[in-house]
Amino acid sequence: MLKPQMDQMVRGRQARNGGLLGIDKQNGTDAPKTHQQKTETVMKPTSLRELETQLTFAAKSCAIIFFTSATCPPCKGLYPIFDELAAEAAGSALFFIVDVSKSFDIGAKYNVRATPTFVTFLHGEEENRWSGFTQSTLRGNVKMLLQMAWPPHPHESLKLPALLGENNTPVTYNKIPPLAKLRMKMGRSADDTSIQGVLQYVAHREAEGSAEATLPDLNAFSRFLRAAPSKLLPEVMFTVVDLLRVAMVDPRFSGYYAEDKDHGTIAPLFRYVNSLTDCPYSLRLVALQTACNLFTSPLYPEHILGCSILTTPIIQLITTSLLDVKHHNVRVAAASLSFNLAISNNQIRKAEHREVLPVGDQIELSASLLEAISVEEESPEALKGFLLAFGYLVYCSPKDGEVWDLLKTMDAQRTILSKKKFFPDEKLLDDIGNALLGKGLA
Repeated sequence: MLKPQMDQMVRGRQARNGGLLGIDKQNGTDAPKTHQQKTETVMKPTSLRELETQLTFAAKSCAIIFFTSATCPPCKGLYPIFDELAAEAAGSALFFIVDVSKSFDIGAKYNVRATPTFVTFLHGEEENRWSGFTQSTLRGNVKMLLQMAWPPHPHESLKLPALLGENNTPVTYNKIPPLAKLRMKMGRSADDTSIQGVLQYVAHREAEGSAEATLPDLNAFSRFLRAAPSKLLPEVMFTVVDLLRVAMVDPRFSGYYAEDKDHGTIAPLFRYVNSLTDCPYSLRLVALQTACNLFTSPLYPEHILGCSILTTPIIQLITTSLLDVKHHNVRVAAASLSFNLAISNNQIRKAEHREVLPVGDQIELSASLLEAISVEEESPEALKGFLLAFGYLVYCSPKDGEVWDLLKTMDAQRTILSKKKFFPDEKLLDDIGNALLGKGLA
């Protein structure tokens, strides 16, 4: 019932580039769609059954129906306003337009006697109705409806300058190693034409910029990556994954793999790293950094957060790396990947009022971060990363949900505040320990 509709920005990119992010389809799969792309901005049901089915999706939120007709001149002036309000409230409310001159059963069901008529629904029940074409009334009633459906979260009243003042864009690892040395370490693998193509692409991109760099044969590179774990030693796999990390900096490159069916290239690489009993430090580090670079594509977060094929190995990679006492860089990279997951989930949480990262994964990640915080005594950089990831997992999480229960059970506030004796200058400790876990959980 809910047909996908790309928003105007994405449509513009497709028109200019001939495909999403300028990538020609090479594997026959469709680009993953976000939740908002899966839901039309304004839906136009033509039958009562269709409308009632679509209204069930607003049973826990809110909706508004704009009843119009072909003989209603004032309605035409309200169409762009209604579209604008629907775009602003995407993910928070469902918007419908019904032409009662064609859909007689809907008009009869809702007893529509004049157009324009508006009917609002709150948590599955009719909340308000009015007739008239005043723009201010429409705007005001929609605003009130949204406020009733989504009252402010208690955390939004807290002062959290250290947490909310930080850059909330995903962390990526863009440094390019000396390509000649990287190629030499690859040994015979460097003779593969797909590897040569990616090396040349990275070198060209570095010298001339992304706009001038043509993507290599990604189908061939994918075939190499899928076969590599069974053919190469871990020491050589490090070089291959590092090359992938560098290439992933380009959103076109990462976007291609976001479209890969069942993530059949990237997910097995992470599962391979997790399967190694004694994974080399260098391989674990570049695997974490590569996972961070997946976030260069706007297509990836929804899948990384909500697709178990990717989420499960990524969470495992994080939890087995957070407590690497020997390697500061591994802990920092694990913190960065945790932050990318947390901030992406938090952004969707606030914009669309839903949790993409499953609650079970949030609990596992929160518990692992708390443990890492509890034992960190040396690295301010690692601690800050742990705190930022943990803070955004908790901030505006569902009230009295399982994450909150975990925080109380594990006495998270005491754990956070106990780090002040080792890191007295870290301001996040006050934000998270006193405000978020103090006032915010009260």
